[in-house]
Amino acid sequence: MALLPILCFPDPKLHTVAKPVQAVDARIKNLVADMLETMYEADGIGLAATQVDVHERVVVIDISEQRNQPLVLINPEIIWASPEKQVSDEGCLSVPGVYDGVERSAAIKATALDAEGKSRTIEATGILAVCIQHEMDHLLGKVFVEYLSPLKRNRIKTKMLKARREAVRA
Repeated sequence: MALLPILCFPDPKLHTVAKPVQAVDARIKNLVADMLETMYEADGIGLAATQVDVHERVVVIDISEQRNQPLVLINPEIIWASPEKQVSDEGCLSVPGVYDGVERSAAIKATALDAEGKSRTIEATGILAVCIQHEMDHLLGKVFVEYLSPLKRNRIKTKMLKARREAVRA
């Protein structure tokens, strides 16, 4: 297993639309293992392959307190979303240190392949529903800050670029 570098907003590669996984083979299983290790190391609850510059439809999530209940979604699709919405404070490993409210469906139903390539259906509410929708946005090339006002988004972009410049100097 290996830690993968996480792309940071406003990296244009974060806007790449992910392609479907053709087969859950050893390469994809290794990617899943690396993504889980990377997510846990970064203290995140979700990570999409797009964020580690792999443009295939793979997501890993673990919202458990003990960090021992990984959920792997390969080629996920939301097949139902509740008309009821909720606003939750969201953060993102690709936008470190930034949190803001985003409105999403309060409940969803999704289908995906698991880490073994078996089809499954997930019904989710609360933080899991938010996390699945957030990570699936990444697969479509969308970062959560795009739900914010242009003013907030530009401030965040400026902050991220400044942090990157300072990190290069250090």
